[in-house]
Amino acid sequence: MDVFSFHGSFSMWKDVAGIAGNVFAFGLFVSPMPTFRRILRNKSTEQFSGLPYIYSLLNCLICLWYGSPFISQRNLMLVTVNSVGATFQLCYIILFIMHTDKKNKMRMLVLLLVVFAVVGLIVAGSLQIPDKLARWYFVGFLSCASLVSMFASPLFVINLVIRTKSVEFMPFYLSLSTFLLSGSFLLYGLFNNDAFVYTPNGIGTVLGIVQLSLYCYYHRSSIEEETKEPLIVSYV
Repeated sequence: MDVFSFHGSFSMWKDVAGIAGNVFAFGLFVSPMPTFRRILRNKSTEQFSGLPYIYSLLNCLICLWYGSPFISQRNLMLVTVNSVGATFQLCYIILFIMHTDKKNKMRMLVLLLVVFAVVGLIVAGSLQIPDKLARWYFVGFLSCASLVSMFASPLFVINLVIRTKSVEFMPFYLSLSTFLLSGSFLLYGLFNNDAFVYTPNGIGTVLGIVQLSLYCYYHRSSIEEETKEPLIVSYV
């Protein structure tokens, strides 16, 4: 009876972590909305790049396939979060294509087709693997690599923050949402004993802590520098 109670407790906490991860992910998915309000208002994508949305769509679709019952078991929260994420990214991409210039429009359309082709190949290829464990490893390594590369992208921003000693290009709430999302799915993966979930999200959690630490350090430093400025500047 105690064993069943123990496993039931693990299952409950896994669900709690998964639901929390879905909530934090939603905050991350809606974060580009101010950018797209500006695009819609100006009827132009200006200097904004559509590549992050293309890559995010690819990542969501690969992880969605990994979470499906065809590949892994008891990963419903992965299916929900990546379904919502893929829907948001696809909407952003469509809006971007509608308001960008002709050259970028064709480029984005080609990249979108490439994403669907790659995911189609992954789905079709994995279904050809008769052994379920081998199929799980194949798609698991792909989803893990995709997540690791996504979480590694803030390294460029971290380098920029250290070099410029400014947090201007590292929004606090975006860094916080990323940390909370990866932390939640780190726990979800641990409770579900799924290395392909907790390994990349563990890396994301560490990088999130680094980002938040840098933000606190350099934000505090900038405030201290401002307070050192004289209230009245004498030109005598």
